[in-house]
Amino acid sequence: MNTTLALNDLFLDELADVYGAKHQIVEAMPKLAHSATCRHLQAAILAHLEISIGQFAKLEDVFESFGESAKEETCEATRGLLEESDEIAEKFKNSPAINGALICIAQKVEHYEIATYGCLYEWAGLLHNPKAASILKIILNEEKAANRTLSGLARVHGTQKA
Repeated sequence: MNTTLALNDLFLDELADVYGAKHQIVEAMPKLAHSATCRHLQAAILAHLEISIGQFAKLEDVFESFGESAKEETCEATRGLLEESDEIAEKFKNSPAINGALICIAQKVEHYEIATYGCLYEWAGLLHNPKAASILKIILNEEKAANRTLSGLARVHGTQKA
């Protein structure tokens, strides 16, 4: 099998997976924000929700740059992380550690997204698709910024009610 063809197939499979993951994440974010007792954490989650919604169009543009229609796969990794999120939120709902717990799970999701978008960005370059690479770099930077925000909240507000 042609190496470029194999990478192209892998790229499209992972793109469909992250597109599905984005749907799962966007659906879960309002509940995550509602579970937080720190207004700064709530605001950060809701702000990233808006960014995440905007990423759908960007991901659709990436599909189009490969001559494909947007396709969604169920992301089992994200499903597992979100199930863990529900368990943590329930376990710590009356605890001063609830915000720290929510930050932890949100960062796990961000790290998964960062890893995926990082690979897709590099592969788009290898597949000689600068448009896709450019779009993926923007999304990757948005996810890294969200992670930095969460890290700051973990240091300052992680277990405080604010």
